Amino acid sequence: MAYKAKLGAKARDKLTGIDGTIVAITDWVNGCRRVTLQPFGIDKDGKAFSTHSADEPDLETVKEAPKAKAAKRTGGPMPEAGRRADA
Repeated sequence: MAYKAKLGAKARDKLTGIDGTIVAITDWVNGCRRVTLQPFGIDKDGKAFSTHSADEPDLETVKEAPKAKAAKRTGGPMPEAGRRADA
């Protein structure tokens, strides 16, 4: 089974050794799937490193993405579409 990148997972580029959090995944017309990492840490000026993009097969997962929490319902009726609340 092919590697499937997931947003929010920690990954490492096997070719360059750059690791970071997956912040974007793009599918191209030619079938290429590119993944953008936000590298960990900051540079000597205190700024975040630039993002790094790589082909999906060149990456390996370091840590799985955190599980998304279900939205908590607040209760009460939903407003009807197209109707003003003060009407």
